[in-house]
Amino acid sequence: MTTMILHLFLQHYWWIIVSLLGSLLVFLMFVQGGQSMIYSLPKSDLQKTMIVNAMGRKWEFTFTTLVTFGGAFFASFPLFYATSFGGAYWVWIAILFSFTIQAIAYEFRSKPDNIFGQKTFDVFLFLNGSLGPFLIGAAVATFFTGSQFSLNRMNQVQWATAWYGLEALLNIRNLALGFTVLFLARINGLLYIINTIDDEDLIKESGKKLILNSIPFLLFFLFFVISLLFSKGFAADPATGIVTVEKFKYLHNFVQMPLVLIIFLTGVVGVLYGIGISVLRNSEKGIWFSGAGTVLAVFSLFLVAGFNGTSFYPSSYDLQSSLTIRNASSSLFTLKTMMYVSFIIPFVFAYIWYAWKAINNTKITENEMKSDGHVY
Repeated sequence: MTTMILHLFLQHYWWIIVSLLGSLLVFLMFVQGGQSMIYSLPKSDLQKTMIVNAMGRKWEFTFTTLVTFGGAFFASFPLFYATSFGGAYWVWIAILFSFTIQAIAYEFRSKPDNIFGQKTFDVFLFLNGSLGPFLIGAAVATFFTGSQFSLNRMNQVQWATAWYGLEALLNIRNLALGFTVLFLARINGLLYIINTIDDEDLIKESGKKLILNSIPFLLFFLFFVISLLFSKGFAADPATGIVTVEKFKYLHNFVQMPLVLIIFLTGVVGVLYGIGISVLRNSEKGIWFSGAGTVLAVFSLFLVAGFNGTSFYPSSYDLQSSLTIRNASSSLFTLKTMMYVSFIIPFVFAYIWYAWKAINNTKITENEMKSDGHVY
C-alpha cells in the first residue's frame, strides 16, 4: 500500500514538473513570436537586424527547454511519448523541422559568403516563428479534444487515419488553441522588443502591433476557454482505470481544484496587465507581467488536463486506450531515481536567470549592430 501511494505521488510530482517545463516553453516562445514579425514590424534592414539579434540572444533558452520538456515527458510518461510520436508523427516532424531550420538560420544568417543569402535564413526564422507556436498549441489542444489512436495489449499504437496527427488541424478547438499560442507568442515577443531594444521608432511601432495582436489573441483564447469549460471531457475512474466521457469535466476540475483555478485566473490577469501597462502607460516592464502570467495560465491548463482523474491524452477512437498519469507513467524505480535528479532544477533556473540578466545588461542599439562584434 505504501508503495502504491509513493508511486501515485511521484506520478503527480512528475506531471507537475512536465507542466512547469511546458508552461516555461510557451513563455520562451516569445522568441518565435518576435521572429514571426521580421517582415511586418521593422521599417529598415537595420531594425530587422536588431529584432533578429534581440531574439537570437534567447533562442537557445527556448530550444533547450523544448528538448528538456520532451526528455522529461519521455522519461516520466514513456507511453505517451511512444503513442504520440509513434502515431501523430507528421505533426511532431513538422514541429521539429521548424525548430531545426531556426537553429540553422541563427548559425548561418550573417556568415560571410553563405551560398543561400541572408533572405533565405530570414524565411527560415519566419517559418519557425509562425509554425512552431501554432503547431505546438494545436498538439497540446489534443490533450482536451482527443486523438485518433488505439493501443493493443502490447501497447502498440495504431492510428485510425492516414493523416497521422494532421487531422487535428480539422478540429476548430485545436485551431483555436494553436492561434492562441501563436498570438500570445507574438504579444510576448513585442513586449520583449519594447523591453530590450533602444529604438524609439521601433518601440512605437511595436506598441501599435501589440494592440493589433491582442485582439485576435483574446478572441481565440476566449473561444477556447469557453468551449473547454462547457465541453465533454474524459474522466478516468481512479479504482478501475475505466475512461468515460463526462459533461463539463474540465469545468468540474477547476471547481474541484480551486487552487488551480486561482493560478489560472492570476495568470490571465498577469497577461492582460502586461499588455495594459504597455499600451496605456508606455511601460517597458510588460514582458515580466505577461511572461509570469503566461507561465501560470499554461501551467494550470496542464494540471486541469492531467489531475483529478482525467485522461491527459484521450483517444476519441478507442476510449479505453486513453492515457492517464497512472497508466502512462514509468516504473516506481525510474520515477524515484529521476526525482533525485530533479532536485538540481532550481540551480538550473538560477543559472538561466543569471545568464539572462548578464545578456540583457544593456539594450540593443543601432551602433552595436554596426560594430564589428558578433551579430546574427
